Amino acid sequence: MRANFRMQRLFVSQSLSPGEAFEVTSEQFNYLANVLRMTDGAEILVFNGRDGEWKANLSYPTRKKILLVPAEQTRPQPETPDLHYLFAPLKVGRMDYLVQKAVEMGAGVLQPVMTQHVQGKITNLDKLRANVTEAAEQCGILAVPQVEDPVKLKDLLETWPASRRIIYCDEGDEGQNPLPVLSRIEEKHIALLVGPEGGFSEEERQLLRNHPSVTPIPLGPRILRADTAAVAALAVIQATLGDWK
Repeated sequence: MRANFRMQRLFVSQSLSPGEAFEVTSEQFNYLANVLRMTDGAEILVFNGRDGEWKANLSYPTRKKILLVPAEQTRPQPETPDLHYLFAPLKVGRMDYLVQKAVEMGAGVLQPVMTQHVQGKITNLDKLRANVTEAAEQCGILAVPQVEDPVKLKDLLETWPASRRIIYCDEGDEGQNPLPVLSRIEEKHIALLVGPEGGFSEEERQLLRNHPSVTPIPLGPRILRADTAAVAALAVIQATLGDWK
């Protein structure tokens, strides 16, 4: 069922069931009352990543308190996408874009990976998770991706499960077309790894190429920025191995 973009959507942490009222947070109160200027009796769509999407009625029991009362479920909760997105953090601003696009493109897990040439850093996971939630609100997504703690590339590969294939964008690959490579992948569980702006070091490239669960792919004849490469790779993977096919 398609999302209804004519109504405002709000992510909440509370469980959702018909008639069970709950109070919004102070930040949500400011957004609903002062930014959106929603009045008593207004309707809004709410979701929590667990119970599907619900149409809720808004009320002001006091001037500084908003209650939301779920009335009916508008969409059931879908399964969380299985695609894992592994990325070297970028600088602030561009990483926000990268995270938002990964959510839009159907990533189910976001895993920051620290590499030798990484330029960005993760200083606040809560901010990163808030960015993920905001992207889900704006795009009509109900299955909010999980955000994992940052991990070093070597440590990630040492404990990587054999059942999930890592596809990584290799700027040094001599080919141009990723489709023939992707067509040979048999695993159903996929992860995409996109490196930093400076690319993987030669040591890291050898580590990746020697790993039994890793497959390198090219992304055409042009050198792409990391955030552009992420969107391009997510699109081609979803079209060939994911939920677009």
